Amino acid sequence: MRFFSRIVMICNACFIIAVIIWWIERSRRVHGNYDGVIQFQPLESTLVILGYGAIFVNIIFVFLSFYWWATKKIKLIPRWIVLFNLLMFPLQVYYHFFLH
Repeated sequence: MRFFSRIVMICNACFIIAVIIWWIERSRRVHGNYDGVIQFQPLESTLVILGYGAIFVNIIFVFLSFYWWATKKIKLIPRWIVLFNLLMFPLQVYYHFFLH
C-alpha cells in the first residue's frame, strides 16, 4: 500500500511537470519557436507519458484510499501523500476533460 501510494505520487508529480512543459511549449509556439523545453527528448517523453497516465493510476488510488479509510488501514500511509494524491485527482479531471 505504501509503495503504490508513492508510485501514484511520482506519477502526479510528473503530471505537474507535463502540464508545465505543455504550457511552456504552447506559449513558445505562439512566438514561432518550436524547440522542446527539455533538449533531451526521451526524458521529456517519459515525463509526459507518466504525467498523462497518472489519471488512471490516481483513479485506482482514490478507490483504494476510500476502501482503506473504511477499513481503517489508511494510517499506514503518510497523510501528506494521501492528501497530495487526492487533491491532484480533481485537477487531473479538470485538465483532461475541460481544459484539453
